[in-house]
Amino acid sequence: MHGARTTAAVRRPGGRSGRGAGTVSAPLYQLKAEFFKTLGHPVRIRVLELLSEREHAVSEMLTEIGVEAAHLSQQLAVLRRANLVVPRREGSAVYYSLANPQVAELLRVARSILSGVLAGQAELLADLKAAESATAPRHRKPS
Repeated sequence: MHGARTTAAVRRPGGRSGRGAGTVSAPLYQLKAEFFKTLGHPVRIRVLELLSEREHAVSEMLTEIGVEAAHLSQQLAVLRRANLVVPRREGSAVYYSLANPQVAELLRVARSILSGVLAGQAELLADLKAAESATAPRHRKPS
């Protein structure tokens, strides 16, 4: 049904959520846009890909991703606030895992879509190169 709106509570800055004080109703498409914005950073995507394999300690992720500790911490905080990852402390180490296994499936679907898009672009590029070489003027060598 065109124009239908689904509303849900939006998490406000400061971590408040739920219906009542500090929340607003938003259409579902707006919530989806916010969700995808959360995914819109290469470090956050890389973190989620690593966590799709298994739980990782922050120290492991630092080695794998190759960013400064402060930057990784900032990106993990964004993912925590979005309820995409869950921290677990063991002694002085902090481990992270996906809050929902469907995140791994979302990343797999995105990878599949992207592969199709890139394959289509590669075909287009090959067609353009073939057309270019077919129409390129041929230079004759002087005899």
